[in-house]
Amino acid sequence: MRVKIVATGDFPEIGKLRKAFEFSDRGKVCIALGGDGAFVKAAREFDGPILPIRSGRALSSGFYADISLDEIDTAIERLQSGRYSVEKLENKVEIRYNGKGYYAVNEATLKNIDREVNFKIYEASRSARTEIYPYVMGGDGVLITGVTGSTAYNKSAGGPIILSPSVFCLTFLNVDGPYKNPIVVDAGKVIRIQLVKYNGILDYDGVRIAKLGPGDSFDVRLSKRELKIVRFPGLKESVAAKLDRIITSKMVKGF
Repeated sequence: MRVKIVATGDFPEIGKLRKAFEFSDRGKVCIALGGDGAFVKAAREFDGPILPIRSGRALSSGFYADISLDEIDTAIERLQSGRYSVEKLENKVEIRYNGKGYYAVNEATLKNIDREVNFKIYEASRSARTEIYPYVMGGDGVLITGVTGSTAYNKSAGGPIILSPSVFCLTFLNVDGPYKNPIVVDAGKVIRIQLVKYNGILDYDGVRIAKLGPGDSFDVRLSKRELKIVRFPGLKESVAAKLDRIITSKMVKGF
């Protein structure tokens, strides 16, 4: 079996994987070793199913990883025997700017540079655009995410945890205005965000796309590019278990 490996460290377990599989960029499965950073990197580089394996004993490492490196032998055996399933996690969020598409796994963000950034939000179609709010949003910016990124920066910014692969979300970052709550958008919609005043930076998964100024705009939607994850029967963590693992890891011991 051929597999692709993406790792954020020189883990000794890579030696076991090398003995068990043939490494190839065109592998049947991509194994992402590390934390969520490895998973996001794998999702950008590989179009097939990904098996995230969290590193070490750190409970907080890898939200979407059901298993840790301590269970590498189980992972090898399950992959070799075909005892795994492939689950669609989400459709990646597409950002279209200046005629080019970018595909976010975690999130896309528009952020202010020196002070606040002012922008308006529309629902866009081929023939027209319709205001969602009749006023300008002003603040630090806006974050756009789907299922995967909803438990990352989005959660820290007060956005919702998304369980459906058929929606994406706009979470506002320290904005002023009569309405500040996140907006959940279904897969058939295209949202256009246009800067009205001041400058901002548009990026996706921490990668810069461009500096935007007044009058510039970009569109966001759910793309047709699917993010798929490998699951092992009996070893899938529930969302509640994942949240408990991460929250527990951040609690101060001894108080």
